[in-house]
Amino acid sequence: MTRHLVRRAAAVPEPPYDELGHRRRELVGEGDGSVHTGFGVCEIRPDGRVAAHVHSYEESFHLLDGAVILDVPEGSYLLEEGDYGLLPVGVPHAWRGAGGTGGRWADMLAPVPRARYGHDTQAVPALPAREPVRIDVRDPRTRCFGHIEPDRMDPGKQSQDLLAESASMRTALLVYSGITVKPMVDGDLGAVSSTMFMVRYAPDGVAGAHDHPFEETYLILEGRTDATFDGERYRLGPGDVAWAGAGCVHGFANAGEGTLRWLETQAPQPPSRHSYRFTRDWEYLREALGS
Repeated sequence: MTRHLVRRAAAVPEPPYDELGHRRRELVGEGDGSVHTGFGVCEIRPDGRVAAHVHSYEESFHLLDGAVILDVPEGSYLLEEGDYGLLPVGVPHAWRGAGGTGGRWADMLAPVPRARYGHDTQAVPALPAREPVRIDVRDPRTRCFGHIEPDRMDPGKQSQDLLAESASMRTALLVYSGITVKPMVDGDLGAVSSTMFMVRYAPDGVAGAHDHPFEETYLILEGRTDATFDGERYRLGPGDVAWAGAGCVHGFANAGEGTLRWLETQAPQPPSRHSYRFTRDWEYLREALGS
């Protein structure tokens, strides 16, 4: 039996802030049957902080709105809406609020944190709170951070004149059947346990029924989609989250007249071959053999 879940934005209560001005809304975790995916949305007040700590899992993040400061051994970085990055296993880090509103970000934790082991997190000595700097995605020395804007998902805006980052493979898009995929956190950025990327559907975009040998999570950011998970149909909109376990057959179609866009994660990382198993291909074979 495969697993999936859908969590509506309006049905998930906001947890209270902790004593340091931070909160995390868990959307996919160990209690849902996930093995590889811990997915949530974090929020920090302008004067809030998360003390220095390390994880025995890989952490990826994407700033949804506002601004935060991330302290790591190499320095302090001011992160703003559209920034994303990777915190490898065992890297000390701390978070601080910034600006007048603080910030909100999605995080992907792989493999899933385990409650019986203290959620695989350990406090460490404080890091220096240095003056933060903005990330420079054009600097080839920038290895763990990136930035994405919604218009960079438009295949028609990929000329050298319009690109805001270096003309490297970090700017590449995968385009098929009305669907555009922009890699964010992956092996090229140093990830080993998961991937994070942005997906954009044109009004006629459709992904036929398929499954994977890994878990996927989808956070809808813009538009609406008609989604199917193991034969169950859902209409998903902004703020809704869905998760498909390994082997869950799923498919999507744009349910609106405009753009559909979501943040997606996969864990573990896809194999080099056969990461997609499309139902129609095997139905074709069955019919061909039957005839």
